[in-house]
Amino acid sequence: MSKVLVTARSFRKMQGDHWRVLQDAGYEIVTPEQDQPLKEAEMISLVGDVDAILVGNDAMTAAVIAAAPRLKVVAKHGVGVDNIDVAAATRAGVVVTNTPGANQVAVAEMTVALIMALTRKLAYHDMVVKSGGWSRIIGTELAGKTVGLVGLGRIGKEVVVRLEGFQVKFLAYDVYQDKAFADEHHVRFVELNELLAESDIVTLHAVLTADTQKLIGEKELSLMKPGAYLVNTARGGLIDEAALYKALAENRLAGAGLDVFADEPPKDSPLLHLGDKVLLEPHLGAQTTETVLRMGRMAAENIVQVLGGEKPVGLVNPDAYAVANQGPL
Repeated sequence: MSKVLVTARSFRKMQGDHWRVLQDAGYEIVTPEQDQPLKEAEMISLVGDVDAILVGNDAMTAAVIAAAPRLKVVAKHGVGVDNIDVAAATRAGVVVTNTPGANQVAVAEMTVALIMALTRKLAYHDMVVKSGGWSRIIGTELAGKTVGLVGLGRIGKEVVVRLEGFQVKFLAYDVYQDKAFADEHHVRFVELNELLAESDIVTLHAVLTADTQKLIGEKELSLMKPGAYLVNTARGGLIDEAALYKALAENRLAGAGLDVFADEPPKDSPLLHLGDKVLLEPHLGAQTTETVLRMGRMAAENIVQVLGGEKPVGLVNPDAYAVANQGPL
């Protein structure tokens, strides 16, 4: 009987068909008790005899993979695989999967919510009323503003679709340019520096890689319009948080909305001390009932497919799959 370790917290907490996918396959299912992403040592203590891991934001390092001699598949409950050492998995012949498209609606809606909350100062006004006050700060309309999207993939496109009704202008920076979508939705592709200089709101939707680590640093922040807003629902490592703190503390930016951080939770981040200039959320962009169930079922099906010798829908490292199945895709 194959053994599956489920560490993804939202998968574990939600009841639904995603559990039945694993149960109906007849697997032995084990779950940890921790309620935080597991660190490397914790993962190593759990993986010695498992055939598959359904992982959230837990540490899937090379050492963890080496400690799991039976491991055949790591299924990410989500899209981003930056917490998984994909290269180490590929060398070990371990298939890595994700759930492409499963969270794009939820994260796009979260992005729009942060933009609206920032521009209308909702956090400040909520605090004032709850403390017995009735003072108001003038906000900003979205109509006529320029929104710059750093990354125009699935989630970036969903953001565009949702913001079109606000009569905003769109700029986008992406290495891979979907010109048909851009033409249809009046998005203009530009270089990153131009996007930063012209946008009233910059929102990040890029994949975190070695090349995009601290993509938005001190230089890039200095290019942004005075009074602009920065939103990040992608990955915390895209931003140099110390540089962002400085830009906000010096009032060069009007505010920032962050759902992700370089270290999660951000216990020692100076961003925690900026009051209502920032909206800080606990990486909940994909945390809707619909998305959790969708991701859960896709991740579970990926495990069943790989352990059954089939090509999974969310294949991340095709080389490992080809080796495991002794042939090309």
